[in-house]
Amino acid sequence: MKLHYTRHGDLGVVLVEADRVDASVAIRFKDEFRTLVGESGPNTALDMSQVTFLDSSGLGAVVAAKKLLGQDRELGLAGLQPAVDKVMTLTRMNTVFAIHETVQTAVAAG
Repeated sequence: MKLHYTRHGDLGVVLVEADRVDASVAIRFKDEFRTLVGESGPNTALDMSQVTFLDSSGLGAVVAAKKLLGQDRELGLAGLQPAVDKVMTLTRMNTVFAIHETVQTAVAAG
């Protein structure tokens, strides 16, 4: 699993290059996210367009990433595949995270 960070104006975008975010990569996901995003910076969108599977450990890692940003910065999710979108809906995390259809709509929303 790899994460890549790019900046799009006032929004940082972290691309998840993996088809699964599960127990086997959750700790590495959190560590890499922390390294890329750091203690300060812009609001962030997590581009999950390549992720086709998310288990409870992976969901916990995404929630931990949101907490890492603190109260002053937001974490939105972009490009959710149907199975991942279903997890977000069933767990009601779609009420916690801003969900964007694509990275472009996340960038437009700021």
